[in-house]
Amino acid sequence: MAADARGQAAGVNPRVTVVLLTRNGRARLPRSLGHLTALPERPHVLLVDNGSTDGTPGAVRADFPGVEVLELGANRGAAGRNAGVEAARTPYVAFAEDDSWYAPGALDRAADLLDAHGRLGLIAAHTLVGEDERPDPLHEDMVDTPLADEPGLPGHPILSFLEGVSVVRRDAYLGAGGYDPRLFVGGPEEHLAAELLRRGWRLRYVPEVVARHVPDHGAPDPVVRRLGLRNTLWFAWLRRPVRPALRWSAHVVAGSPRDRWTLLGVLDALRGLPWVLRERRPLPADVEAQLALLDAPKRRSSARDYGR
Repeated sequence: MAADARGQAAGVNPRVTVVLLTRNGRARLPRSLGHLTALPERPHVLLVDNGSTDGTPGAVRADFPGVEVLELGANRGAAGRNAGVEAARTPYVAFAEDDSWYAPGALDRAADLLDAHGRLGLIAAHTLVGEDERPDPLHEDMVDTPLADEPGLPGHPILSFLEGVSVVRRDAYLGAGGYDPRLFVGGPEEHLAAELLRRGWRLRYVPEVVARHVPDHGAPDPVVRRLGLRNTLWFAWLRRPVRPALRWSAHVVAGSPRDRWTLLGVLDALRGLPWVLRERRPLPADVEAQLALLDAPKRRSSARDYGR
């Protein structure tokens, strides 16, 4: 395909780029890329390879020549998305993974909403999970909340999101610094969401923007759970006042299994305490008030089980 002066391939959607992050996803990618490249919106698809060792980049170039491949040469975790967003030439970026994609029309709908609402920084898609297309259980947490709504904005207010099924305003993402490389994986969305909120951006769950997620794995790797515990504790001490940070830390640790992975996660968090305290910046009072409203519902939520 020919390209215009900005490097954007001719004939593709001028508003949305799909940034798909993968590592060793060669076996899974044909399905997700097949869906993404067949979308009627014709988004530019940019695959960011996090140091795969299974031949993923070459296989994608051979089988999907219209997909741009960006090889990072190493595993940067969620921060690999930063390179994809920087390389995108469209105002909006839709995130995907090697086991997720978007329904036809979803990206146009998201772009229309972002066009219409200048304060809207991110849209979390309604995600259908598995072959049976069951709604992600986190959706209930996004809808049934005590957060005050803002008239005129689509969907429901949210304070975090799922990284592989969300559409973001590129300038908002880059202005917020993207994903912190120190978090790697394990719930880095919470940190990015907080920075977007601090900067005044609105985050919304929009049911009519639909995505699919068909994972081929069972319980998360215990290393991911370890990192998730660490990142959750870091968030509490980076962004929350002292009392909520103490309460949330106690809840997370008490709700985790009494095993070596929990111990290692806590030790990881303690090792990072010098930089966390050095960079500690509690959120503005209005954002903290929103977070505080969700503390009790999050403690009760079965979808937020730190033992998983």
